[in-house]
Amino acid sequence: MTETERTDDAKPVPDDRFEVGIIVAKRTLKSRWASHAWLPISALPAIPTTAPWTILSATPEEETFYAGAFEVSLHPAETSHYRDNLVSGRPSLWVALRQAADASYEVAKVTADPYEGESMAEGIGEVVEAVPMPAEIQARVLAFFEAFHVEQVFHKRKRDRADPEALARQGRAARRREDEG
Repeated sequence: MTETERTDDAKPVPDDRFEVGIIVAKRTLKSRWASHAWLPISALPAIPTTAPWTILSATPEEETFYAGAFEVSLHPAETSHYRDNLVSGRPSLWVALRQAADASYEVAKVTADPYEGESMAEGIGEVVEAVPMPAEIQARVLAFFEAFHVEQVFHKRKRDRADPEALARQGRAARRREDEG
């Protein structure tokens, strides 16, 4: 759905998908087990015309790349997660990098859901980092939240009263089956 589409009450409907540009760094390590590490370091709200995997800067300790444009999907069922992210004090996008066949890395996923980001970090072989969410993206996520969030009222369930004779009846029935068999 695009922002230009309208609902019955003529309010614009926010996009549920949009692209962000991702910047990653390849950092040199002083370790006998690994020579370098790949890390997502930032997200861009607008997609530059730069080709993916263009080197943006290079020093002996770090090379910075524009990794390309990647889609962020928002889902109406997760609006409370987006709210938690926006009010956290450090709104973030979670970026997962996965090792490619040629030993480089590729962006596997980008999400605004902090709980999905946490679950991505549990995977083996992926590098997951929270990068600061640009103000323009925060505004898009907030518009989506305001359009689709429905507060769920918590209803505490009452427990059913236990029937103290239930186990006794069950035991008698089992004995009856043994006697008949």
